[in-house]
This record gives sequence, C-alpha cells and structure tokens, in this order.
Amino acid sequence: MFLKLSLFRRRRKAAKGIWQNNNKNRYLFETAMHPAVVHTIKKTGRSPLNVGFFMPTTSLIFYSEMLLKKILPYLVLIFFNAISLSSSADPIAQRWAKVTKPTQSNIAQSIGTYTAGCIDGAVTVPANGVGYQAMRPSRNRAYGHPDLKSFIIKLGQTSANQHWGTLLIGDLGQARGGPTISGHRSHQTGLDVDIWYLLSNHANTHPLSIDERENWSPPSVLLKNTNFLDPRHWSDINEKILAAAASMPEVDRIFVNASVKKELCWHYYNEDWLRKIRPWWHHDDHFHVRLKCPVANLNCQSQEPLPKGNGCDSELNWWFSYEAKHPTPNTLITKPATLPKLCEEILKQ
Repeated sequence: MFLKLSLFRRRRKAAKGIWQNNNKNRYLFETAMHPAVVHTIKKTGRSPLNVGFFMPTTSLIFYSEMLLKKILPYLVLIFFNAISLSSSADPIAQRWAKVTKPTQSNIAQSIGTYTAGCIDGAVTVPANGVGYQAMRPSRNRAYGHPDLKSFIIKLGQTSANQHWGTLLIGDLGQARGGPTISGHRSHQTGLDVDIWYLLSNHANTHPLSIDERENWSPPSVLLKNTNFLDPRHWSDINEKILAAAASMPEVDRIFVNASVKKELCWHYYNEDWLRKIRPWWHHDDHFHVRLKCPVANLNCQSQEPLPKGNGCDSELNWWFSYEAKHPTPNTLITKPATLPKLCEEILKQ
C-alpha cells in the first residue's frame, strides 16, 4: 500500500501542475489510473475520459484500479488499431498517395489482391450522379475499375427509381490503387467501395456543398453500447439497398457489421444473395462492397470462395462472442503485403 500511495502521489503531483479549472486545482481520479493518461493531459491539456472530482486518496486508488480493469481492453484495441493504421503510412504508401492521376491505358486491369495490388487504366467516378453523391473529395479516392464505376451508377439508378434515397459514396481507391496512408488495407485494385448507410433528406433534394461532403460523418446504425440496430438510422430501405447490391452478379461480397447481418438473417433467411453479406469488425456506419475480378484481368487474384450456406449459423454467433468483441493484437496487426512486380511498373508510368 505504501508503494501504491507513493506512486499515486508522484502522478498527482504531475497532474497538479497541468490541470486547472477556473483557477482551482482539481485532481482527476483517472490521472492516477495510468501514466499514459497523465501524458495525454500534459500533451493536449484535456482529459481523455472527461471526468474529474475530488476523492480521498485510498478511494482514488481503488476506483482507478477498478476503472483500469474495465477500460484496458478498449485502450489496447484503440492502441493497436492506431498502429495498424499508421503502419500503412510507410514510404511505399506515401509513394502511391503522391500519384494523383491514373495511367493512360485503354484497357483497365486490376492487378494483385484486394490488399496488395494496383490498377492500370483506372477511371474516376463523377462526384454527382443519379441516385448518388460522392463524399470526401479531398481524399482523391474516387478511382476504380470501370466495372466498379458501372456498379455505382447502376445501384444509384436503382435507388432513384425505387425512391429509396440518395446513396452517399465513400472511398473507392487511389488513382493507381495501391496501399493508402490511412483508412484501409484493401481498396487497392479498384474493386472496393464504401457506401454510407445514411440516407439524407437534404441530399435527396440538394447537391451537397464541398463543406458538407468533407465534414459530414455517417452515424452508427447501432444503439450505443449495444448490438441492437438504432431505428433512427436503420430502416427496411437500408435492407433493400443491401439486397439490391448483393443481387448484382459482379458483386463478390459485402462487408457489414454483424448486427446488420443478423437483422438480414431474420428477414431474408432463404435468399441466395444473403451469403454475400459478410460480418466484419466495425462497418456500423457504412457497408463495403467488393467486386469479383473482372473478366480477362488475368493478373487479378480472387479472394477465397464464400463458405457454403447463408452465414446465419454459428459463424455469425461468433461475432457476438467475447473473443470477437476483444480481438487480440495479433488479430488486429498484419504485416504489409508485398505488391506484385507489375505494380512497380504501373507506379513509374
């Protein structure tokens, strides 16, 4: 106990000099929780937990340790997610991000795998189309294979014809594909696109401004801290859009949150397209469409075939298990894959 008190006093002393509110020193009980929290306050001047009040020293230590046990898994998850994202910001990814124009090939070719590849002859998807609008133009990730452009146009047209609303299109890929400096491990061969679940009434009647496209954020379709869908952000129209997308023959699979998959299992259990809907971590504010390798793209490597069945069995149940909710660092971190030699030639053109 003496060692704990001594350690706490040192951390309290560090916090005392950096945290003031209305000219009154206030101790945040979480500052004694972990040195990383004190470091955050020093660096940003803000509490990462936004909780602060006076507590006796012994109670402070007890509750600090109790809180640490509760949030440590989440801190680990955030930490390793940050590492995973930053790992892509390597010199190779930087090189691909600096290339802002596609190659001039007349025949588009997707090369390599979805997580280690590139594209020759990419086309850009217009910012506005029938039934859709593109978001985040500053990222310059509106490029893809002509098959992907055709898919977006068809899905947008279907949404408009059925009066479902305006689709908000997120990232496709970079001008020549390849690894990105942030946000994705895939999206490298021009065959992936993110589409928001959000269906905005404003977007149905107005072209969005640049500011709106850059600063809007898609809301989660999950009720906070639950596995249940939020009726404010989810409806049968979202289900119909996913059904229409998955029914298109060029679509290989669509990644969604496990709770979305579960909801679709309730309503569309016997539909053939349901097996294309694949649960994956996050994906609670957008769905991720992946197309099959295009015909005659001989250097495009397909993903492993989909498992048999509709995916509404024990495979889906696993996503709600403790193991799935608390992935290990080894699950979250993957080594950057080696790009095909052809991609180096594409980059140099």
